[in-house]
Amino acid sequence: MLRYVTTNPGKVREAERYLRDGSVERLDFDYPEIQAAELGPIAARGAREAYRHLGEPVLVDDAGLFVEGLDGFPGPYSSYVEETLGIERVHDIAADLDDRRAAFRCVLGYCDGGGFAATPDPVDRGDRDAAAAAGPSGGGTEPDGNAPTDPLPVKLFEGYVPGRIVAPRGEGGFGYDPIFEHDGETFAEMDTDRKNAVSHRGRALEKFAEWYADR
Repeated sequence: MLRYVTTNPGKVREAERYLRDGSVERLDFDYPEIQAAELGPIAARGAREAYRHLGEPVLVDDAGLFVEGLDGFPGPYSSYVEETLGIERVHDIAADLDDRRAAFRCVLGYCDGGGFAATPDPVDRGDRDAAAAAGPSGGGTEPDGNAPTDPLPVKLFEGYVPGRIVAPRGEGGFGYDPIFEHDGETFAEMDTDRKNAVSHRGRALEKFAEWYADR
């Protein structure tokens, strides 16, 4: 059984579109989230912490809105910025930019305690760099309180959807959906099936499901 670490049941329903029915369950586990300029190290650390907590295969995600004209801000800090500034303020800031291109990005981190074969996938190489930078176990400890000698391998899968920042439109979705336009519609204007078909998380899940089928 694969455990998806999230408090959002909607993410599990989206995962079930790509994985076999009944093969994934939600795990509500509040792991400490590190601060980093990229999503990969955050997802990798979360996957290691969740696996050490549960001892079973886990899937963790981290996602954010990256605005080109703001050098990728808010990026990994998207949740904090949404809570403190609000999406309207983010739109107001972006409205004065010449370049309002943006992208939603999502990185899934998978850990089951085993190893992974090396691949030419740059996401995989990036995770190996993140693992090395994080040190043994990415900061976790063994039950005896000692740091393990080998870091837990984590496999990363990235999803990306391009768009641009617009004035808020639409009644659906959540978070930044009303100000993110893709292919003429904001995410808040799309129905669930349409949004899931093009979403950054869906694209990451599609990559993961293809790889996980042979795991």
